[in-house]
Amino acid sequence: MPLLDTAIEVTSADIFQGAHLILSDVTFNVGRSEFIYLVGKVGSGKSSLIKTLNAELRLKRGSAWVAGYKLHDIKESHIPFLRRKTGVVFQDFQLLTDRNVYDNLHFVLRATGWTEKSEIKKRALSVLEKVGLAHKIYKMPHQLSGGEQQRVVIARALLNDPEVILADEPTGNLDPETSEDIMGVLNEISANGRAVVMATHNHNLLHKFPRRTIKCENGRIKEVASTSEIDLSTLD
Repeated sequence: MPLLDTAIEVTSADIFQGAHLILSDVTFNVGRSEFIYLVGKVGSGKSSLIKTLNAELRLKRGSAWVAGYKLHDIKESHIPFLRRKTGVVFQDFQLLTDRNVYDNLHFVLRATGWTEKSEIKKRALSVLEKVGLAHKIYKMPHQLSGGEQQRVVIARALLNDPEVILADEPTGNLDPETSEDIMGVLNEISANGRAVVMATHNHNLLHKFPRRTIKCENGRIKEVASTSEIDLSTLD
């Protein structure tokens, strides 16, 4: 079992995409309330590692604990419960374009076991307030800016009060100013007691918001002492 103050503990894990080995001997921990970056070139394994932490990709070798669930021996029936504890923020939003903001959140809550209509509405408003979008609850996705859509995605990730937020290039489609706004939201989430793991190759954010950083390179991971020591030319 991981330590009580550890949200993620990975030990000697091999990360596969199908039959293809992506990363070998992955070992790292993430504490509760800790914010870390995953960096590396496109195709270096960042997204595969995030998908493994959410059990979208199975962990075939090694061990890992995420939000109290052991990925190396998780039952299929337990995966939905793990995912309630791990909110995911995608680069391309993945909102349902045929329904408004409230209905997007309503869909997720119903799918994860919420049944009481008044409680669903209350929870949807609560998470939208956290990201500053309660006034846009009935807007359609196409009526929102890219930054607002990403805030909705973050709100969606918070619906079931997760212990871990996994953010895969969450600012990849946003302009620099909006990217900084999204970083402010994610930093606040971390400060309020959740672990945040963010895959990124955004050079400016790495320097403006320095955090503990893990680099994927040549099929391995290594911890970088500080973001100022990263050769930014190796991240594209």
